[in-house]
Amino acid sequence: MAIIRWLWSQPYLLLILTTAMWGGNAVAGKMAVSHISPFLLTLSRWGFAMLIIWPLAWPHVRREWPKIRPALPIMLALGACGFALFNNLLYVSLQYTSAINVTILQASMPLLVFVLNFFFFQIRSSAVQIGGLMLTIVGVLAIASRGSLANLIALDFNIGDLINLGAVVLYGFYTVFLRKKPELHWLSNIAIMGIAGLAMSLPFAFYDVVNGSAIFPDATGWGIIAYTAIGPSILSQVFWIRGMELVGSNRGGIFYNMIPVFGTLLAIVILGEKFLPYHAAGFVLVMGGVWIAQRAGRKL
Repeated sequence: MAIIRWLWSQPYLLLILTTAMWGGNAVAGKMAVSHISPFLLTLSRWGFAMLIIWPLAWPHVRREWPKIRPALPIMLALGACGFALFNNLLYVSLQYTSAINVTILQASMPLLVFVLNFFFFQIRSSAVQIGGLMLTIVGVLAIASRGSLANLIALDFNIGDLINLGAVVLYGFYTVFLRKKPELHWLSNIAIMGIAGLAMSLPFAFYDVVNGSAIFPDATGWGIIAYTAIGPSILSQVFWIRGMELVGSNRGGIFYNMIPVFGTLLAIVILGEKFLPYHAAGFVLVMGGVWIAQRAGRKL
C-alpha cells in the first residue's frame, strides 16, 4: 500500500505510465485486425472494465453520491466523450486515412488544451510551456514523416482527417473540463464516467452488427480485450485524471505527445518493426520538449 500511496503523488510517473499504456493501445489496435472489429472492441473493453470496477466502486459511489449527483451531467459527458466517442471517431477515421496523418493531427491536442484553457478559464500558457510543446510537435513530425520533409509535404488529407480532428477536439475538451468534476475517490470517477463510455459505445457496436461488418473476438481478440480493459481503459484513465489533478491540464496535456514514442517502441519490440535514426531523433525531441515544458513550475 505504501508504494501505491507513493505512486499516487508522482504526477510525471503517472502520466508517463498513461502514455505508455495508450501507446500499447495503438499496437493492440493493429493486432486486433481480423480478430475483433473496432466498435465491438470499444464496447467489450468498457463492458469488461465495468464488470471489474463496479463491485469495487459501489461502496465509494454510495458514500460520495451527495457530491456525485449534482455533478452527474458533466461526469457523464466527460465519460461519453473521453472514454468512448473519442476512440470510436479515431477508429472511423482510420478507415479513410493513414496512421501517419492520425499521429500528426493528434500532436495538436496539447496546443488545443492551451487554447481551450485560455478561452474558458483565462489560464495563460508560459513561453516555456509553448516552447516545450513546439519541440514535442517537431519530434512527433520527425517520427510520423520518417525523417523526410518530402514525406511530410506529400501527405494527402481527406474526410478521415476531418473525423480525426473531431476526435482530437473532443479529447481536448475532455482534458480541460476534468477540472469541473468533483474531488472523488478514483473508483467513483472511473465507475461513473465508465458507465457513460459503455453507453456511448452501444450504438456504434449495434451499427457494426446490423451492418454485417462486426468481427466477433477469437482467442487473440479476447486477449486484446483484457489488455485494453485493464490498461488503457482503467489504469490509464485513472492515472491521467490524477495527473491532471496534480499538475493541471496545460502541463499534463503535453505528455500526450509521448504516445507516438511509446507506440513506436512497443511496435518495434512486439511487432518487429525496425528502429531507425529518425525514431531516435523524434524521441529526444519529444522527451526534451516535455522536460522543458515542466520547467514552467506551477499547476495550470
